[in-house]
Amino acid sequence: MSTIGFIGLGRMGRPMSTNLCRKGFKLLVHDVNMEAVRELEKVEARAATPIEMAATCDIIVTMLPNSEIVRDVVLGILPQVRSGSLIMDMSTIDPLVTDRLAEECARKGVEFVDAPVGRLASHADRGESLFMVGASEENFTRVRPLLEAMGTTIHHCGGVGTGTRTKLVNNYLAIVSCQTNAEALALAQRFGLNLEKTLEVLYGTTAINGQLKIAWPSKVLAGDIEPGFTVNLAHKDLTLILEAANAAHVPMTVGAAAREAFNVARSRGHGLNDFSVMVDVLCELAGIKKPRLKD
Repeated sequence: MSTIGFIGLGRMGRPMSTNLCRKGFKLLVHDVNMEAVRELEKVEARAATPIEMAATCDIIVTMLPNSEIVRDVVLGILPQVRSGSLIMDMSTIDPLVTDRLAEECARKGVEFVDAPVGRLASHADRGESLFMVGASEENFTRVRPLLEAMGTTIHHCGGVGTGTRTKLVNNYLAIVSCQTNAEALALAQRFGLNLEKTLEVLYGTTAINGQLKIAWPSKVLAGDIEPGFTVNLAHKDLTLILEAANAAHVPMTVGAAAREAFNVARSRGHGLNDFSVMVDVLCELAGIKKPRLKD
């Protein structure tokens, strides 16, 4: 089995790389946080620099915080990456950066795949992530065993760049739904409605969405605002989405308003909380009791 390089051991990258190790893949790993690297060494991964990975690995995976870091890392190692090797970026980044990196890799004879991750960190912990993959048929077949070791649902969205763009569409709906849910439940609180009965009604109509029915009862409505997906990340993704939409000449008026709402939450110290905390933020601003389900 060939050795895989994995760069980026944050809240998503660490469990994803851990699952690769547990499924028998040989990994070289790198992160600026040495504690994260040491955790991976416990499951038999080996620490390495990105340049060392470029010289020895057939596949290098990146799972990094933003477009700039992904660009700098990939372009930094590309001169040393061997022809025929493959770089798979799993970060959520600007699709125009994805396009540029794919072009630069092609000039070097290096394959490129974008495979951003869906679902939450808790799903990554359990090896239940969802992947949106932009790749040629040949490269999709090449990376599929890795994806199957890290997740349960894999969508081949089309050629390079379609994975990243699909992720932005998905996250747009998820994040904007979070904001509309927050506004709706804050209004219900102001009206003095029973939360359980209100949710029962919503669950039986077309107003329902996955955030409200699946995620929120175990997160903010249970008083848990520990991050699965933070307010900071939601704000960052909405910024990416709006910039990509502007480049494509698509107006996003609701998205722009939602981004500013998340910025308000950040300004009030909620940046590292789960993005479902938006309902608490609105209730704080309006002087309303926060909605909580009964035990």
